[in-house]
Amino acid sequence: MSIPTRLRTPVSPPLGNLIHYHSPNFLSINLPNSLFAESITGISFHTNGFPSLSHARSSNTTADIDAVEEEQSDFAKLKRKIEALGVNPNSCTPGQYDLLYCPKCEGGKSIQRSLSFHINQNRSYAMWRCFDSKCGWAGQVFADIEKAYPGVNIPVKIDSSRPLTGESLRLEPLGDELFAYFAERMISKETLERNNVMQVAGDRKILAFPYRRNGLFVGCKYRTVEKKFWQEKNAEKILYGLDDITEADEIIIVEGEIDKLSVEEAGYYNCVSVPGGAPQTVSIKELPTPDKDTSFQYLWNCINYLDKASRIILATDGDIPGQALAEELARRLGKERCWLVHWPKKDDVSTCKDANEVLKNLGADALRNAIEKADAYQIPNSD
Repeated sequence: MSIPTRLRTPVSPPLGNLIHYHSPNFLSINLPNSLFAESITGISFHTNGFPSLSHARSSNTTADIDAVEEEQSDFAKLKRKIEALGVNPNSCTPGQYDLLYCPKCEGGKSIQRSLSFHINQNRSYAMWRCFDSKCGWAGQVFADIEKAYPGVNIPVKIDSSRPLTGESLRLEPLGDELFAYFAERMISKETLERNNVMQVAGDRKILAFPYRRNGLFVGCKYRTVEKKFWQEKNAEKILYGLDDITEADEIIIVEGEIDKLSVEEAGYYNCVSVPGGAPQTVSIKELPTPDKDTSFQYLWNCINYLDKASRIILATDGDIPGQALAEELARRLGKERCWLVHWPKKDDVSTCKDANEVLKNLGADALRNAIEKADAYQIPNSD
């Protein structure tokens, strides 16, 4: 296997975990009530009219000191993330909305301070929006996502009476019949063994795709050759191939496990698959908070991996559900750092549907070329 090909240099700096909200007049965001409550806790108003932090009286002064130090540490994390956006955090006053020069459009043709940038009072998150009609850059970033949304990114408890192992799931190495099934799809034995693809013991030919985090079993997805799917119950929802993007600055996301294996055949290891397929349409509702975003909980459970990436290539299926999945992923991951793959024609009348169709019909070079030619994700202007 050749060394994975390096993707193109990202155009924009990493933006962390961005959720975009567009409004023609105001920079607004829908956050959990707990965040707003946390934002105003400890603020008192004195006769001079200026707000100030007022810590509750406590006999345990050590705890108070620890809380202050923790807040200062979180603010230092937030400042580093803001600096990575190209914004000077020292030019912002927590609790206020500051007008700055946008690092994306540099003020537009009129070179104005078009970026409204806000750091909340307790300095746990920042949000922004550029009001230049041809820019519209907007998003948010947290000092610590786990503190902002308690419970997110914590593994789901698994039934201790049945620990997930190859033995408990009755898995065994692939037999010749299933190796032949993958060979028809141009997936090599080496790629299958590297990804620990197995089969369920017994007469039925059932493929098993183990989901691992740090090398440990956290779930398993099953597939028959007739394309019937199901997953292990009570398992943590994560991306398939998660350990392959532990330190990745550039990530490819596909729609199925076989597509992840196909992309690896083209030379890219920095690829993961969503675990549950695609939605039928794009939701017209505002994005839910991560703790309520059940259909995409796998993203939030892997957010520490995804936040490291400055460039995310969406290589979902080319059908309508696949396009809807790409849009939903981009809405959550930040469109500024997303790129979209367009699959090539299979013949004179049809287009390849996914990564495996490209590999099977056109070869690894064609698949690699399609990924290399991914286009920057389109961000609609807000006029």
